[in-house]
Amino acid sequence: QVQLVESGGGLVQPGGSLRLSCAASGFPFTSYAMSWYRQPPGKERELVAAITSAGGSTNYANSVKGRFTISRDNAKNTVYLQMNSLKPEDTAVYSCNAELQLGYLGKYEYWGQGTQVTVSS
Repeated sequence: QVQLVESGGGLVQPGGSLRLSCAASGFPFTSYAMSWYRQPPGKERELVAAITSAGGSTNYANSVKGRFTISRDNAKNTVYLQMNSLKPEDTAVYSCNAELQLGYLGKYEYWGQGTQVTVSS
């Protein structure tokens, strides 16, 4: 049974920090690229950050570059999102995503349920 379980969300003041975790099980975690997405209230879901299966490459949305850091611990089957200098516009439901590209065969993809992050004074 595939599971992606996010934790670490909550209410934080502007300028504060949070670390999100996503614990994975039920699939070969080390083969999958992992990403964090977010969906602000009333808006489309957007990619925040992504990391390759071995952790050697990352990329970020322009809006979070220099403030957020994605990392993974393949021994613990967990991906993290360290969020610093948080702004009210970072308020959203954050979800983790696991993806394995199979070329012309398509892909395997799994989603977590999401965790709410609210940045407000």
